[in-house]
Amino acid sequence: MKASFDAIVIGGGPAGATAAAVLAAKGRDVVLLEREKFPRYHIGESLMPYCYFPLERIGVVDRIKNSHFPKKYSVQFVTPAGKVSQPFYFFQHLEHEASTTWQVLRSEFDAMILDKARENGAEIREQTTARELLRQDGAVTGVRCEGPDGQPYELRAPITIDATGRDALAVTRNGWKVRDPYLNKIAIWTYYRNAARDPGLDEGATTVAYVPERGWFWYIPLPDNITSVGIVAEKDYLYRDGERDLAAIFAREIKQNPWIESHLAPGEQFGRYWVTGEYSYRSQHCASDGLILAGDAFAFLDPVFSSGVFLALRSGELAADAADAALTASDFSAAQFRPYGDYLIQGIEAMRKLVYAFYDDAFSFREFIMANPTLKGDLTDCLIGNLFRDFDPLFGALKDFAQLPAPLSHGTPLEAAQVAGR
Repeated sequence: MKASFDAIVIGGGPAGATAAAVLAAKGRDVVLLEREKFPRYHIGESLMPYCYFPLERIGVVDRIKNSHFPKKYSVQFVTPAGKVSQPFYFFQHLEHEASTTWQVLRSEFDAMILDKARENGAEIREQTTARELLRQDGAVTGVRCEGPDGQPYELRAPITIDATGRDALAVTRNGWKVRDPYLNKIAIWTYYRNAARDPGLDEGATTVAYVPERGWFWYIPLPDNITSVGIVAEKDYLYRDGERDLAAIFAREIKQNPWIESHLAPGEQFGRYWVTGEYSYRSQHCASDGLILAGDAFAFLDPVFSSGVFLALRSGELAADAADAALTASDFSAAQFRPYGDYLIQGIEAMRKLVYAFYDDAFSFREFIMANPTLKGDLTDCLIGNLFRDFDPLFGALKDFAQLPAPLSHGTPLEAAQVAGR
């Protein structure tokens, strides 16, 4: 098999597949390594409206339009008492067809993007596990991997994009993971058949339903009358009284919100209960010599506003552009990727502040908008994924209503001078 490429992408999820699709479309010789065989299961099923734009760039919007994915026009919030908010209808703010987005089966959605990367000319190697990043004089120059037959081999390229998701190859190997001290939640989720759906435009809405202790349920309608339902809260809250049985915890928490309880009542739970933790983190570095991190391999935020897939798609697109520029300049130093990191962090920080506000016991979206009606557009921009713009007026006002975090100092590239200074 061929062993030398312009670029190596590790991971076939939205970040990696988008990066490979963009690079291949630019004429770059790229190989993508994916540990599993697609299609495969993944959580993270609700798309923000601004997912449209990277999907449009790689040419898969029409495929999604023609799919059986439910259309999502809004997000709505439900109080612990079961009172439903006025939905945030995206089309009331965004006059573009992107205002209609989708609730997706990630097995099918991810396969669409990976197939597009393949069609664009990327070489896709599934059931291939990246074991180690290869280095020369401190720079990443390739990957030692293991193919479907279990045999190890090496690939070489001047630039590697790590899009390995929450497994986070580079972060794990280098000890770069820094967890958010406040957003330390866990999630338990499962699936229901024939659970209730709201009428009309709200049938495909994402619902965020609060429970005590600032926990919340997601309620996401999927194809074939299946609903994804999960609860996110502090570990100590969910595992209180020594309870560890996921089904029992889930059944107990359903009763904490009348809207969730009534909507699930006609449904039938099926399949396993899933759990994951350590939700929010960011790598100390977004890049180093010969290496760029994208998607969850760089950072992950609490999923309350469904930002994960959008940040994966957008960072995959940005990482591909940065890799292409590095190839053009024949400069693969970490400093080359500082604009990539600065821009990506700007958007992540905007969403991070909004997530902190959500978890602040004293904060109310309704009260904030009533007091600051001119900022409703800025707030809605955050909710739809228009994150890469100036939000100083919004967060300047928001800090009077909620405790907002200071910007994190880490996430920039690991430059040679930093390494030499250690």
